[in-house]
Parts: sequence; structure tokens; C-alpha cells
Amino acid sequence: MEDNNSIVTLIDEKGKESDFDLIATFDYEGKRYAALLPMEKVEGVSDDEVLILEIIQEKGGEVYRPIESDILLDEVFNEFLEILDDMADGEDEEE
Repeated sequence: MEDNNSIVTLIDEKGKESDFDLIATFDYEGKRYAALLPMEKVEGVSDDEVLILEIIQEKGGEVYRPIESDILLDEVFNEFLEILDDMADGEDEEE
């Protein structure tokens, strides 16, 4: 998992821009995913909710797409939680 700590601006279907903190990118089953936290109030997303999107490489650069399958979303989210746990365990060992 990569810690990115950068800002990603997403545009919703109505054309409204929202900024997110890109907290991590990681791979799962051959695909790349991004974990994002909203930096401002976003309709349908709570302040402490992590948004996980698939990263697709296109000619114009990276495109972030929602995960359509609830089963896949659960799997990817669980992978993200495992990675966070591993990182926390590593920090505990360093202290």
C-alpha cells in the first residue's frame, strides 16, 4: 500500500467538484484501488467514511470509478482494513 497524502478532486454526475484526501492506494486481485476521505461535506458520504474507488488508467490519465459489485466492495474494503491493521502492528513494533 502506498501512503499518498494528496488531494483528489472528483466530479459527480451533476458536475459538482468535491475534494478528497487520498489516504492510500493499494492492489487487490490485479486491480488498483484508492482510499479517500472527504475534505468537505459530500452528499451521501459521512465525514468519517472512507470512499474506495477503482483506479483505471486511460489515455488522459487516471480515472476513479465506483465499485459496482457489493461483494467486491466488501472484499476490497476488508483488504484495506487488513493493510491498515498490518501498518498499525508495524508501528507498534517500532516503538
